[in-house]
Order: sequence, then C-alpha cells, then structure tokens
Amino acid sequence: MARVVIMQEPISAAIAAIAELVDISSESVRLIIGICGMILLAVSFREAGKPRGSQIAAPGWVLLGLFVYLQSSYYIKIGDPVLVLMTAAALPGGIILAVWELRNQTENHSLIWFRGMVAWSVIPYHIVYLIPYLNIAFVLFTAHSAEWMLEFAGLGSYSVGEMFVSLEGGGEVPLADWEGNMWLLTQPLGESGFFVPMYHSDGEVANISFILSCSGLQSMIIFVGAICALRSVPWNRRLRGLIIAVPTIHVLNTFRNAGIVWLTDAYPNWTISGIGMFDFAHSYAAKAASLFAMFLMAIALFDLLPELHKHIVKLLPINLEKESESA
Repeated sequence: MARVVIMQEPISAAIAAIAELVDISSESVRLIIGICGMILLAVSFREAGKPRGSQIAAPGWVLLGLFVYLQSSYYIKIGDPVLVLMTAAALPGGIILAVWELRNQTENHSLIWFRGMVAWSVIPYHIVYLIPYLNIAFVLFTAHSAEWMLEFAGLGSYSVGEMFVSLEGGGEVPLADWEGNMWLLTQPLGESGFFVPMYHSDGEVANISFILSCSGLQSMIIFVGAICALRSVPWNRRLRGLIIAVPTIHVLNTFRNAGIVWLTDAYPNWTISGIGMFDFAHSYAAKAASLFAMFLMAIALFDLLPELHKHIVKLLPINLEKESESA
C-alpha cells in the first residue's frame, strides 16, 4: 500500500514549529503575531508625520499580513474561494506596503489614513472575538435577527437553540459545560468557536448554525475603521457616516443570513457541479452580493465624506506608480 504524505505549506509549518517549541497552539502564535501587528500600526498612526511612524508601520504591515495569511488554510478547508484569495494575498500585500513605507518616509496623508483604518478595524473586531461575552452576544443577536426576518417574511417558523462551544481538539460542548474564561479567551477554540444552531419550531434541526463570522461584523468594522481614521473630518460628519453604514450593513446581512437558511432548508438536495445549496449560497452567491453591496455603500458614503474617496484614489496602484516616479 502506498503511503500518502501531505505536505504542509512552508510558512504554516514554520509557525507550527514555533508553537511546538514554546508549547502553545499555532492559533495562539497567530493571535500574538496579529496583536503585535495591530499595536505597531496603531502606534504608527499616532506618530503620523514623523519618519519613525513609517519605520514602526513597516513591520506592522508584515505581521498583520502574515496574521491574515495564516487563516487561508481554514478557508481552503471549508471551500470558500473568495476568502482564500483575499487571505492568501494579505502577506504579499503587507510586504508591498512595508516596502512603500520605508521608501517614502514623508508625510503621506492617505497612507497614514490607511494605517488608522486597519488599526480601527482589526483591533475592535478582535476585542469582540477575544471576549466571550461580546462574542456570544453578537452570535445570538445575529441568529435572532435572521429568525425574526424569516418569520416576518413568512418563510417558516424557526427557533434559536442552545449556545455551544467548538473545542480545539474536536467535538463540542454546551456553553454551560465549558470551563473557559468568559471575560478573556485564554484557550484556542475549534473552527466554529461559539455557535448556536437553528431549529424549526417543532424542534427539528434546520442544519444551520450561526457563528461570529455570520454577524457581518467584518464588513461593519471595515467601514468603522475607514470613517474613524479620517482625522481631518469633524466627528459630527463621521458619526453621520457611521449611522448610515452600520445599521444598513446589519439589515443587509440579516437578509443574507435569512436567505441562506431558507434556501438550504427548502432545497436540501440541490447541487450544481457537486456544490450543495448551502455552499453555493454562502460561499458564492452571498459573497458576490455582499461585495457588490459594500461597493454601493462606499459610493453612497463618498458623497457625504469626499475625503474618504480622496484617500482611496490616492492609494490605487496607478497613483502609487506616479508617486514612485516622482520620488
């Protein structure tokens, strides 16, 4: 019988070796890398206009790019091609930004804004992720919102089940039996983290569970970061932008979640090219619709916050080439 050897991607293998050396999990090493990158970018944002700001930001971009890149293996496992591409591109993107920072140590307002946008986005998201109480609250709010939307639209009667915790070594336990710290996540969890299943009103399982990624928090926090990092814009205008963006994204995300639940439940045997309804709706149709909705949201905000559009345009590749030529 031939033996099949599965080769691990080199960077992930190196992280796994470091984790084994210091006797912690690979996920803990990834989080430490991410936290260091977040701190460096936040500090560099505060040091705006100073040469050392670029010197601090450069390693921050690389570490944060590595942090996101290391998550690509999870998206490969669940078969999400959009997020595989996005996470895999994070490391080369971080290296490019680091080189740009070191080559252009002058006061570039758009690059400084981008540092702040990433810091304002990544740090709040991981505060929610690392505090179980907040994590669970977002999961439950997301699940109940989808339940209410389904019942309001007349697409069935559902109920939200008991909260569970996915364990790192496999398996799951009810939240009530979990022995972890509820104020700070001090141990790695399984792929689903904190999750809650959806049931029909008669108690039959709906084969859908909600996790933090279903909350749309990633999309919301990108706009929060982009708006809050506009330091030249008065807070009253920034608050108007947040009031427009965050509730709208939540409503659209609720429609998305309700649609995925209904389609998966109504067409359990539907497939296309071997892809089931859940994977098609979740990884392809909903992703495309979400990206298009975020594009429209950005266009709407450009009218209220033209400074946002100005920074984004200046960061486009064609403008980077012009700046390099002038330098």
